[in-house]
Amino acid sequence: MKRNQVHGLMVGITIGFAFWGRAQAGAVGDAQEVRMRAAVEENAVADVWAAEMAVPLKGMRVSAKETAVLGVSSAETDVPSAKTGEPAEKTAVPASGMNVSEDQYLGIMQAAAETDKKQVRLYAQSAVLMDGDNGRILYEKEGDVFRSMASTTKIMTCILALEKGKPSEICTVSETAAAQPKVHLGAGKGTRFYLKDLLYSLMLESHNDSAVMIAEQIGGSVEGFADMMNEKARELGCKNTCFLTPNGLDRTYRTPEGKEYVHGTTAEDLAAVMRYCIKESPRRKEFLEITRTSGYAFTDVEGKHSFSCVNHNALLSMMEGLLTGKTGFTDKAGYSYVAALEDEGRTYILVLLGSGWPPHKTYKWADARALFDYGKENYHFQEVYREPELEKIPVLDGIPVTGEAPEAGEDSKTASLPSEAAVWPVLRLKEEEKHFQIPLSGDEKVEPVSELPHRLSAPVKERQQIGAIHYVLEGKILRTDPVYADRTVPKIDWKYCAEQLWERFWRLNLAFQEKITKTA
Repeated sequence: MKRNQVHGLMVGITIGFAFWGRAQAGAVGDAQEVRMRAAVEENAVADVWAAEMAVPLKGMRVSAKETAVLGVSSAETDVPSAKTGEPAEKTAVPASGMNVSEDQYLGIMQAAAETDKKQVRLYAQSAVLMDGDNGRILYEKEGDVFRSMASTTKIMTCILALEKGKPSEICTVSETAAAQPKVHLGAGKGTRFYLKDLLYSLMLESHNDSAVMIAEQIGGSVEGFADMMNEKARELGCKNTCFLTPNGLDRTYRTPEGKEYVHGTTAEDLAAVMRYCIKESPRRKEFLEITRTSGYAFTDVEGKHSFSCVNHNALLSMMEGLLTGKTGFTDKAGYSYVAALEDEGRTYILVLLGSGWPPHKTYKWADARALFDYGKENYHFQEVYREPELEKIPVLDGIPVTGEAPEAGEDSKTASLPSEAAVWPVLRLKEEEKHFQIPLSGDEKVEPVSELPHRLSAPVKERQQIGAIHYVLEGKILRTDPVYADRTVPKIDWKYCAEQLWERFWRLNLAFQEKITKTA
């Protein structure tokens, strides 16, 4: 009789635990939800990681100070089709022109920032000095004003030809090419050349007919190639650039509806194009090889006529560290110059538009020296990397995990995680990546901004990206380090609940048996 009573009692306890476990799981989830909701209401910011994570984020950990250094801005570029003259499809680009996988960080676009830097006396109507490593504008004079760009256009022509064509391709002088004004190669209609040779003719002597031959070979026509140029400009974030010719000769196009398009750009956009050519293009090595050559000789395909080219970038041999450059001139544009220079590990990109008109051909050289000297004197490398202090992130509806937080050497402080559903954010950087040096001037300061969710929803996988650390200067993101979960947190399910109930049942059963044994 006593044994049957004990058995009945155990069955009753088991059934009771089953109902208790179900209610407890729900209560835990509800309590976590209430806590998370309260935390989100305290500091709710844009949900920029919803697209990257398997669960929606209700809020992000961004302090008021960090929010102040982030701006939201975007612009639309309306570049015409060279074939029809109609505006191409509008493309949203970041205000800074940065190439970031910014779809991943919606709401963290670069904001324009004004700085009080010493002015440089320049002849140029527009000028820009850019940090070639990150695209930051160090100095500008009317850098966003639309102007004619003359033969600096050929920078885009050259890089597109290198990327889309093959050196051994044969280009033929068409009637259009043969009709191009000086400076030109001067070959007769039907003469054939290898693409490689024409690229030296294009960049060293700035031959207008060579540009047309290249455009017709790569794009099928001048108009088709201009469309390719405009498409590439949009990819690079150029928001105020219009290419109508491959050689930079001034041209205006009016649509039947009366809308007007003019061949031109801004100093800022042109600097972005040059930065791409020397830093990011898969053909940057070939680009630098061509533009740094002092002289080049070649013949047509049949070997009937010989041609020679001399590089007209005078600073290439006069200024130490100069990497590349391209000059230009038209009556409308005046003298223009785009160049890149390396100095003590720093890379500078310079653009000058409207730097004098005849007879002041040397103004551009004086401007270039003044602007490069300004960069070298005022900007010096500073280490801005900081070891972040990252806090654990609760995981809603997750199975509690007991473990240690990562060691300090593993990108986080040393601490213990209690038995709860949570993860610890880690960076997983290599040792050489724990350095970030950029040229800074005066009291410029780079702010690290952590962008992490207040909570996550289970399941969360180890090495799943859950946020980022942004290094921000004057509203512009200079570098982004992804942040990952340090462990896997599965989602609470019926199997987990059953296992917990069963474990608790046996513990209670053992305790009960011990009690009976003692009383017996």
